[in-house]
Amino acid sequence: MCQREILLLQHTIYCSSNFVTVVWRKPTVTPDHPNRSLQCSHVSGIRVTLRPPVMGLTKQYLRYVASAVFGVIGSQKANISYVTLRGGERGRYVAVAACEQVFIWDTRKAEKVLILQGQKHEVTFLCPSPDGVNIAVGYEDGAVRIFSLLNGESNVSFNGHKSAVTVIHYDALGARLVTGSKDTDVIVWDIINECGLYRLKGHKDIVTQALFLKGKNLLVTSSKDSFVKWWDLDTQHCFKTMVGHRSEVWGMALLNQENRLLTGSADSELRAWDISYLQEEKAEGEPKVKKGKSLLDDDDDDDDEENKEELDESPEERILSCKKAGSILREARDRVVSMTTDGKARVIACHGNDSVLELFTVLSEDEVQKRMTKKLKKAKKKAAKAQDDAGEETAEPVVERMLKDEIIKLVNIKASAKIRWVECLSCAGGELKVALLLQNNTVETYSLKTSDKTPAANKTARLTLGGHRTDVRTLAFSSDNLAVLSASGDTVKVWNRSTLQVIRTMACEYALCSLFSGKLQIFELASGSLLETVDAHNGAVWSICLAPDQRGIVTGSADKTVKFWEFELIKDQGTSQKRLTVKHTRTLQLEEDVLCVKFSPDHRLLAVSLLDCTVKVFYTDTLKFFLSLYGHKLPVLCLDISHDNTIIATGSADRNLKIWGLDFGDCHRSMFAHDDSVMFLQFVPKTHLFFTAGKDRKIKQWDADKFELIQTLEGHHREVWCLAISPNGDHIVSASHDKSLRLWERTREPIILEEEREMEREAEFEESLAKGDMPVVPGETQGEAAPAAKKTVETVKAAERIMEALELYKAEERKMEEHKYACRREGKELPPPKPNPILVAFGNVSPSRYVLDVIKKVRSSELEVSLLVLPFPYVPQLLTMFNSYIQQGLEVELVCRCLFFLLKIHFGQISSNQMMLSVIDELRTNTLSKVEEIRDLMGFNSAALQFLQREIESKEDVMFFADATGQLKEKKKKRRKRERALLTIA
Repeated sequence: MCQREILLLQHTIYCSSNFVTVVWRKPTVTPDHPNRSLQCSHVSGIRVTLRPPVMGLTKQYLRYVASAVFGVIGSQKANISYVTLRGGERGRYVAVAACEQVFIWDTRKAEKVLILQGQKHEVTFLCPSPDGVNIAVGYEDGAVRIFSLLNGESNVSFNGHKSAVTVIHYDALGARLVTGSKDTDVIVWDIINECGLYRLKGHKDIVTQALFLKGKNLLVTSSKDSFVKWWDLDTQHCFKTMVGHRSEVWGMALLNQENRLLTGSADSELRAWDISYLQEEKAEGEPKVKKGKSLLDDDDDDDDEENKEELDESPEERILSCKKAGSILREARDRVVSMTTDGKARVIACHGNDSVLELFTVLSEDEVQKRMTKKLKKAKKKAAKAQDDAGEETAEPVVERMLKDEIIKLVNIKASAKIRWVECLSCAGGELKVALLLQNNTVETYSLKTSDKTPAANKTARLTLGGHRTDVRTLAFSSDNLAVLSASGDTVKVWNRSTLQVIRTMACEYALCSLFSGKLQIFELASGSLLETVDAHNGAVWSICLAPDQRGIVTGSADKTVKFWEFELIKDQGTSQKRLTVKHTRTLQLEEDVLCVKFSPDHRLLAVSLLDCTVKVFYTDTLKFFLSLYGHKLPVLCLDISHDNTIIATGSADRNLKIWGLDFGDCHRSMFAHDDSVMFLQFVPKTHLFFTAGKDRKIKQWDADKFELIQTLEGHHREVWCLAISPNGDHIVSASHDKSLRLWERTREPIILEEEREMEREAEFEESLAKGDMPVVPGETQGEAAPAAKKTVETVKAAERIMEALELYKAEERKMEEHKYACRREGKELPPPKPNPILVAFGNVSPSRYVLDVIKKVRSSELEVSLLVLPFPYVPQLLTMFNSYIQQGLEVELVCRCLFFLLKIHFGQISSNQMMLSVIDELRTNTLSKVEEIRDLMGFNSAALQFLQREIESKEDVMFFADATGQLKEKKKKRRKRERALLTIA
């Protein structure tokens, strides 16, 4: 071997403690491509014995990070909601979940106008605020974040549920938020103070709906446990449980100024319940009357009946009573999937698991009376006719008021696919807008006039371009790394990698690798047209592979054959232009279904995975059998061969991956790769690194030389079907059952495996901590109400920061005492000691003020739990400092909140400590006086503002903040009329 050849050779180095084996590979130049060198088989080996290395070299890996999410229009797990952006027209923008993000779509332009960035977990519920400025978003891990629709930022977050948030609702003022979850708890949050108020326990299954009652401090919730519960928020207890449902309650709505409750369950009935508020009746001075009796009835009529009525007058009946008013029959026979009303509760929309949306309208009292008058007239005519026929005088007809006279069917809307969520919005002029989120990754909007006698729904928009209707099962990169191809059950889409916009959309049959139907379809990207369909196999085509010389392809099918095809140009008879086609050249007959086929990069071998869990390797030129790789317990679903033709990696449905030598077929290593089937495997070009994708929602990168896991890419929320690596290895695109395509980008940041494992252990610890139970409050028993927040890593860290600040304060105080003692001992003033560097970094603040600053920086929603985690030995010092803060008037509201909470949870230990009694007495005196000062100040300011409001209203005769907007519009209209008149005169 000459020196010039050695310089050109590529080599592989296998290192051990005492020698290095260098295997040299001689390049061969192919006649068709003289500039392309292909590596051939092993030529020679040279063993060089070296000393043990002084320092081991660490192989460097580069980190892949998530770059973008595209291809998803709306995730099915969360609802759809109308939102208003920057004073835009109502009903134009809809908010839908897109995995862990929230997309705001402009339905008129069919484009995204705002993206609310998530973190890691999938969005499960959306609810815009009453003023339309914010939107509350619930996540799979139980967190709730409030985003501003003006800038897309999130400044408020709540963390209290242990599992996915299933329902969110604001109260009428937008000051409180109620959330329900899969953990069966209901939590009420204070948005202004950014903290949890209380947790309500009582349901035994997933909470499906939670609604505030306007003007009353009441809450009604429904659950899959078939119960509807009424909660008194003043006392935080459940005062009434409705048990009239035989199955799960899936939806709920309040109608008729909250005097009627409508519930939907797992049958075809919508049940209506009349609500009467007994507190209001008592306030009006009405006498207390037992159910079913009058004041004239004797008390001794029936003792059993009286006892029964006394039971009915239980404590739960002191607030309200609920009676069944009837039911409405739906056309669908399955369960209610979702049910909602418009803002005025005049239209009810509900649907099942099909594609039909049923709309009902709630008539006003005047409309009901007109309807009853007509029915009475018809009944009188019918009675008069019967009287004439019979010749006898009959009684006056009586028409009973039924539920169907108050709630009538409006119209049915037939969507293009199964409906997952619905949202209604009433607009001016009696127009109703309906937005539907479909199960096939589509959003449709409809509009109709509710005032028409026979309203008809008109489809106004359909968002389909930004994603596939079914799962993407095959992906590919273009040779220049600029375009990505994705194919699903009905379409092939070509995407621009940099802008993530769709370049071409072409209709096709169900695609897996090539096509499911046993056909090959050839498309022209320039025009997006289908050039040819070839009947390739008698069964499903499970795999397709391009030949290394790019002159043809090979396909593997369920008909137990592998077929070889060559590209050729033929003249099209219609256009007389040349077009691409494929020509069948050879067929390899096998004994089992073919699942995957792959050429070796040197075009010498062909690897075929079969249904019998083995991988057969054949020579490409003669199709003679070369190797059989057996060891997997379930069929091999994916495989790939390294660029130097030395390694073949296989992934199987048995969740393992195996690395084999392609020279002798020996298994180098078998590794447990995923928690479910390995669906895809591909080497990074020009390396021995490869990626695997699994049904466990994860993508993993591996080193085939060291047999190590390098990195785990988490982001998909369903099974990952396939991925594609760009030719330069800088980008990865993956497709999942969550309908999303994800782009991953290789950065310049190196990966240190020890740090990666440490980060994984920390993530596992945080996850286990989040699933743990709340710390127990001493002296409290578990009841219906509990603290709202939960123990998290953030709350533990916040408690640790408070403890560190208190330790720093103690150290500084000790240092100052020593300085004073030294001054007294020396009899002169000594220079003060140097303060702690932390205090200097914060602007030379005092140690006491530093502790207060640390407490201020704790999130309001996490403050109580952080103080609950704080050990009691730190509490006496903290209470003493609270006294000085209140005396100085520093953060009185925050200090009082912390003080009352600490007194509540440590009452027994504080009251039994004689040394703390004097501190508590001082706190009581100082706190009362300071709180009274603040109360008087706030009362004076409130009275002054009310006085100014009255002055302005009396001067300008304008209702403050109410009619100003309307008058401004009128002024603008008058100004436009004047301008038009001036233009006409001119």
